[in-house]
Amino acid sequence: MGRGTFIRLLLAAVLAVASITDGAHAQNLEVGPRPSDGPPSQFPGNFPPRDGGSPSNNRHNNKAIWYVVGGTAAVIVGTIIGVQVFKPDPPPRIDRSPDIPPLQPISLPPPGQTPPGKGLGKQGNQGNQGNQGNQANQGGPAALRNGFNLPPLGETRFVQDEVMLDIPSSVPTATLDAIAARHRMTRLETQTFRITGRTLHRWRLDAGTTVPDMIRVLAREQQIAGGQPLYLFDLAQDMSGSTASLVNGDQYAPEKLGLTEAHRLATGNRVLVAVIDSGVDASHPDLADAVVANLDAANDNAPHAHGTGMAGAIAAHRSMLGTAPRVGLLTVRAFSVRPNSADGTTFNIIKGLDWAVERGARVINMSFAGPSDPRLRDALARVAKRGVVLVAAAGNAGPQSPPLFPAADPNVIAVTATDVDDKLFSGANRGNHIAVAAPGVDILAPSTGGTYQFTTGTSVASAQVSGVVALLLERNPSLTPADVRRILTRTAKAIGPRGGERDYGSGLVDAHQAVSSARSSGATAAAAAKTKTK
Repeated sequence: MGRGTFIRLLLAAVLAVASITDGAHAQNLEVGPRPSDGPPSQFPGNFPPRDGGSPSNNRHNNKAIWYVVGGTAAVIVGTIIGVQVFKPDPPPRIDRSPDIPPLQPISLPPPGQTPPGKGLGKQGNQGNQGNQGNQANQGGPAALRNGFNLPPLGETRFVQDEVMLDIPSSVPTATLDAIAARHRMTRLETQTFRITGRTLHRWRLDAGTTVPDMIRVLAREQQIAGGQPLYLFDLAQDMSGSTASLVNGDQYAPEKLGLTEAHRLATGNRVLVAVIDSGVDASHPDLADAVVANLDAANDNAPHAHGTGMAGAIAAHRSMLGTAPRVGLLTVRAFSVRPNSADGTTFNIIKGLDWAVERGARVINMSFAGPSDPRLRDALARVAKRGVVLVAAAGNAGPQSPPLFPAADPNVIAVTATDVDDKLFSGANRGNHIAVAAPGVDILAPSTGGTYQFTTGTSVASAQVSGVVALLLERNPSLTPADVRRILTRTAKAIGPRGGERDYGSGLVDAHQAVSSARSSGATAAAAAKTKTK
């Protein structure tokens, strides 16, 4: 009932009650004969006025009293009606039962469609922890099984028609074929990685289903232990650097890093450094006999300028000077080349890590950057526990970019880039995870076909620091990854403003000071470890 209707009814009720009371009062006053028919005392309805007034005045007073009584009654009745009519609705009942109904089976949606209703994604944790980024448009807050990871909200840096699955090697091939057929998928590649103990698979989506939708569906297959996107990583370097004729004077990095003095103490001899990158031109004169072994994880062994430049920044030893000219290189081609760029997948990068560790790498350089990746994070942690030093480029996405990986991983030494004046490369990422800086603007490096290039970015800075790490390990093979990080940061030269750690880390790497302190730092660390075990 509307408020206006109620007011009209209330007024009608007041008038009706008033009319009734008025009639009743009139009947009471006019009962019996008129005053002329007899003395007033003979008629009980006619009472003499108390104030000595006339009977007519007394009648009007009584009538007013009846009006008041009737109006009051009307108000009371109206109030009761109003309370009943406008009484608020009771609050909805909330079922607080702790019982949660079991998840119902879901079927594969038609191509290009999203499953109806709420999905099964687990809300992502902050930073790079947990089941990152499983936001509302990725399926909502309901939990996936452990091991299944959806891409973060807005993340597109992954292969759009493939997923990477974690399936125990004990699952029969016939079962895998049946699962793939049921979900309209093609099995592409399978490999068991010793470093993590996982058997990982690449499967292609043939029905047009999105990667997040397929991960949700495959989480219902109990034989599958985990699944995630096949993330893509970019080489952290300006790919437009021009080739140049070699002029030794064009190298300013050796002087900035103090390499002449450092090489009197160590040159990286007998230390294996892995370079996970694009293809390396092992025939380049400055890399003669430097490449010990090569893995072509991307199935395309064509040499590429980026991989060749990173290898040369570490090991060049003929016409130009690398930071560790006597190291042995384990080169991994994990990046497929496209015009002016290259990208690598999680699967191929983990292949490279596994292969390099099995062949005895002490240092692994990763001059690439991309999203947080659960399977890669697991692999990096396992590699670090084996005593391998991990070094990565901070990334070239600029000061507003969120942290990029693997540099932002806590097991990795993140390197940023500076120029000839020790100023920060403007395109470098910032963040509290930055450990140190190294020259990375207009750096002379080898290129394909025996040529040279000037290259800019955090990639080449990372490669140079990897070479310095090799010098430390030659000087003291017992150094742990934590020892190496501590030496690099403690001996770095402060070059930025006070409070600029997010930009420069601890400062510019000083190879001579670092190598000079490696022996004593290692002895101190070994003594501390020996004391702890007693």
